[in-house]
Amino acid sequence: MGVLGDPALEARLAALHRSSDDQIAAMRAYYEARGARAEPEDEAQRKQFLSDKLVALDRDKAEFCYQLCRATHARHIVEIGTSYGVSTLYLAAAVRDNLGSGEARGRVIGTEYEPAKAAAARKTFAEAGLDRLIELREGDLRETLKNIDVSVDFLLVDIWIPMARPALELVFPHLRPGAIVICDNTERFPTEYADYFAFLNDPAHGFRTMTLPFDGGLELSVRT
Repeated sequence: MGVLGDPALEARLAALHRSSDDQIAAMRAYYEARGARAEPEDEAQRKQFLSDKLVALDRDKAEFCYQLCRATHARHIVEIGTSYGVSTLYLAAAVRDNLGSGEARGRVIGTEYEPAKAAAARKTFAEAGLDRLIELREGDLRETLKNIDVSVDFLLVDIWIPMARPALELVFPHLRPGAIVICDNTERFPTEYADYFAFLNDPAHGFRTMTLPFDGGLELSVRT
């Protein structure tokens, strides 16, 4: 039995990860050739390239996020960059397992800009039986994250790098003391993440942060 203890869900996730893995080489070559912080005139090209990409969080990172959410009994989670919903399933499974059969409430608030990806993600959530625990907000995150009505336990940031800091700034006021923030690929793109790190390292924001040795680096930050 895998980390999630749910063979049916793990089989579904394994298939999604295989599809994602098939696209990794093309995506890395694209970003290495152009840089993560694309010029404005390249924006349309970037969106077109990414429009059909699965862009899933690596399996070991996603399992680690599940374990973190279980260990901290996270019930209210925000995910920045849902794509086709692979990592969302791990987060929703953690919420489901943390809630158990009790009366407590919890959910994953996800964000996705591309309508086709959002539609595919919703279908995946329903097929996995976890849609009741996921609120997927479609559109520009600078609009979709304006209203958060819960104290957030866990935040996953896995999105186009220039949007990482704006996303963190929007969610920050809702992070409870002790909340965990995970951000992907911070070691691979340290220059591009400079603004994000500047926010984390501002003493006024009260974060403690460290880069974990996953492929590309995984930033684990705790709001004190």
